[in-house]
Amino acid sequence: MRNQLAHRAAPLGVAVLLVFAAALPGQPPQPRAEYFPPAGDWERRAPAQVGMDERLLEQAIAFAKAGEATEPRDLELNHNIGMGREPHGAAVGPFKPRGDMTGVVIRHGYLVAEWGEPFRVDMTFSVTKSFLSTTVGLAWDRGLIQDLDHPVHRYVPTPEFESAHNRRISWNHLLRQTSDWEGTLWGKPDWADRPPPNQPLADYIQRKRNAPGAVYKYNDVRVNVLAFAALHLWRRPLPQVLRELVMDPIGAGNTWRWYGYDNSWVNVDGVMVQSVSGGGHWGGGMWISARDQARFGLLTLRRGRWNQRDILSEKWVRQALTPTEAEPGYGFMNWFLNTGRRLVPAAGETSFAHLGAGTNMVYVDPQHDLVVVARWIRRPAMSEFVARVLAASTGTRP
Repeated sequence: MRNQLAHRAAPLGVAVLLVFAAALPGQPPQPRAEYFPPAGDWERRAPAQVGMDERLLEQAIAFAKAGEATEPRDLELNHNIGMGREPHGAAVGPFKPRGDMTGVVIRHGYLVAEWGEPFRVDMTFSVTKSFLSTTVGLAWDRGLIQDLDHPVHRYVPTPEFESAHNRRISWNHLLRQTSDWEGTLWGKPDWADRPPPNQPLADYIQRKRNAPGAVYKYNDVRVNVLAFAALHLWRRPLPQVLRELVMDPIGAGNTWRWYGYDNSWVNVDGVMVQSVSGGGHWGGGMWISARDQARFGLLTLRRGRWNQRDILSEKWVRQALTPTEAEPGYGFMNWFLNTGRRLVPAAGETSFAHLGAGTNMVYVDPQHDLVVVARWIRRPAMSEFVARVLAASTGTRP
């Protein structure tokens, strides 16, 4: 393997490596053992035990609850009155109604607070993209991809990458949503996803393609193209890859599901396999609990390491956190960066988030050793909620 991934287990979910804990204001940091929750359990700590102000944390949670999303809880209905109005906007994957506004706060690896329905499995929309790019990272770590700048067609010689434009698209371009891939996949043309509102559709369809890497555009058809390419690379279902190499090792439950579309079936070596979707734009995507989202967030906070095992290589995580020239606030999908403190002004630039519609948020803050999950919170309230949790973590308003 590229990184000689380690497989040493540490007892009781505690790694031997010592790190420095963030202390209460005015006190020097103290060394502590890194904690990782074992499967089926998560040690709780009172806010004061992890250097957080309980009163301020309670106020932050109350603010989050008051900021619950107002869209219909029937997510298929919500799709039909929103993105369902796009060209080719009909749902082709499953939906389910959502639960209550839910959240989880993790500090130093310990469970500090949770509310709502943290064990409920709900759609997570574009947070799915972070799981998708992870399966590509797993392939890269194992040498299935020699160079992320290689054109995808060298690995996936299918019609989806045959055009002169598409033959120039690399794994990096797809991971960073800068490919401007052209075509139709699973009945959805690339131009049908979020067409610009102020340009005639006919002109947009016939526009000159941007050189791969030149322009960032959030586009779920192209995300699904990456899932299709990764399936051909692994030659087995991506949910199986994710479960074996990530979710089981980090102790996630067995309730999460990753869906594709009714028509996204592919013949792989004589076996029909569903190519999963990278979000819930037309249904499907990752359905998962807030608890398991928090485990994934902790994995990314620890830069791919769980106990003494490298699930993802440090080099992959570093690349995922590297901004693109085309969009400085985006790394690999769906690692949203706090470049220029635009995402969360109260937070430092090392913070990042896995984000999806809903809003679904997995906020990760290395500076404060913090993971915060918030589901079904209004997007305008998201940044303020994080600011309040940071105030509880530092004792002062950022």
